[in-house]
Amino acid sequence: MHRLSKLLAIASLATLAACAGPQKRQDALEKRLATVETEVVALRAQVAESERARASSATQLDDKLEKISVSVAEVIRQMQARPPARPARPQADPTKTYAVPVGTSPVVGAKTAKVTIVFAGEYACPFCEKVRATLDELKAKYGDDLRIVKKSFIVHPQVATGPSLAACAAHKQGRWKEMDEALWERVFKTRQFEDDHLKEVARDLKLDMKRFEADFTGKACREDIDADQAMLAKLGVGATPAFFINGRFLSGAQPAAAFSALIDEEMKKANDAIKKGVKAKDYYDTLVKASPSELTK
Repeated sequence: MHRLSKLLAIASLATLAACAGPQKRQDALEKRLATVETEVVALRAQVAESERARASSATQLDDKLEKISVSVAEVIRQMQARPPARPARPQADPTKTYAVPVGTSPVVGAKTAKVTIVFAGEYACPFCEKVRATLDELKAKYGDDLRIVKKSFIVHPQVATGPSLAACAAHKQGRWKEMDEALWERVFKTRQFEDDHLKEVARDLKLDMKRFEADFTGKACREDIDADQAMLAKLGVGATPAFFINGRFLSGAQPAAAFSALIDEEMKKANDAIKKGVKAKDYYDTLVKASPSELTK
């Protein structure tokens, strides 16, 4: 606009000069005036185009802002319409002692063990597989004073249910330990969780296949697994692996030192109780009966 005003002023001055000068000078000024007028017209066109561009840009910006406002309003509406969060499920408290019965679950170790570790896990959990070496280390360290009880807690039902049923079916033939080892080595590590492969593993272990298939597909094993799942969930277990060391909760594939800290404390309690007359073979059952958890009510 500054340049346009300047050109208009020049054009005006040129007109005045043309009225007063000789013909030659007048012709030159008229030619210059025509040039200036052409430039003025061009500049006016540029100014008009610039104004149109600014108006278009402003309109586009307004459109974008409107769309953003609509999107924000929709997000707010959806958030307000979202159902309230579910109440938090119970969580096992490491400071409490929980009543976790052994029942008919697989056991590695002597009944006279002073400390019982209940291991809740499944055969599709990498951390359950990782902690196996830790449990072997602990068993070697504490010997007959430690036993391990295996309970099913399935968090990947599509792949872990079959192996748990196979372990249960083998347990009914007194072959849980061999099947447990095979499930980790030949099923978990190869990711072959299919029923046909599980049956192949059972055949290789020379199990009674007629009995195995009946238990594998029957109600009893499924009911045992469901009972473990329900009991452990009620205690506050929500992930695997989970452990109860003489009823005291420990979560995850912890290092051996974390287990030992609790085992040593519980071992001392057991020794004190045995000195007072409690038989070692009865100690855990006595502990369980005397320690009903608030979460099991």
